[in-house]
Amino acid sequence: MMALHTHTGAGDGISHYLSEVLLESIVDALKILPFLFLTYLLMEFIEHKASDKLLNVIKKSGNAGPLAGGVLGAVPQCAFSAVCANLYTGRVISLGTLIAVFLSTSDEMLPIMISESVKPTVIFAIIGYKFFVAVICGFAVDIIIRLFRKKKADINIDEICENDNCHCERGIFYSAIHHTLTITAFIFIVTLLINTVVFFVGTDTLANLFNGIPVVSHIVAAIIGLVPGCATSVVLTTLGLKGIISAGTMICGLCSSAGVGILILFRLNKHIKENLLICAILVMIAVLAGGIADIIGFSALLS
Repeated sequence: MMALHTHTGAGDGISHYLSEVLLESIVDALKILPFLFLTYLLMEFIEHKASDKLLNVIKKSGNAGPLAGGVLGAVPQCAFSAVCANLYTGRVISLGTLIAVFLSTSDEMLPIMISESVKPTVIFAIIGYKFFVAVICGFAVDIIIRLFRKKKADINIDEICENDNCHCERGIFYSAIHHTLTITAFIFIVTLLINTVVFFVGTDTLANLFNGIPVVSHIVAAIIGLVPGCATSVVLTTLGLKGIISAGTMICGLCSSAGVGILILFRLNKHIKENLLICAILVMIAVLAGGIADIIGFSALLS
């Protein structure tokens, strides 16, 4: 993404710079398009060829469910968190396993970081940290509610792709193109808005605004992360890569960001209070995980 510098002036100067911002935002989006397509093509291949095996692993994992959920949630594919929300609705998997899947899922973070040439060590460090948090917290949740475990019920997950609206039934190329164009559009819009705001406000001012009140910014990011859809992780990852929010704040949002998993949970699980409790648990864990990430120096990885 382009390196922005704030300017002062009016009239033609502002118009010229905003035109430059628009052009650079278009170029940035087009440059990453082929990388996004290749990444999504690989993700779709994994989903189509291995999703049934992954689901069988997590369904048969028993008490080790949170470990399996943490590992498999980190696998880049679009519908896994949604499928697991479906599985939890029928009590095929435990609450701790669902929490682990949601926490380890990063939605669009991986494609964006790969397309932006983020160092593999940085990507693996973030994914590994989220995995560690997911597994530990997943086991903790299961231990706490072990005495209140409910009877499992059968569910039907055949319609999950339709629920997720990923059109994967049309083949991996169509689905990869669909995801690529959608995310490229999001990236263009987000980049254009951020670059425009940076021009008028300044990068340092924005960074100080978020990082000067870290606890509040962590809570806000974690709540934003709950919003279903790929735009959330696009915004959080972009802000983190630009240095406008800290790595810990970004991780807060990415921990609570489970793609359409939350949407499917509220759609299928009729226990609204339970769904709200799950959201509250995700936010609390995300804020704690993000705060610890900032304390141990994760922001240095993105600098």
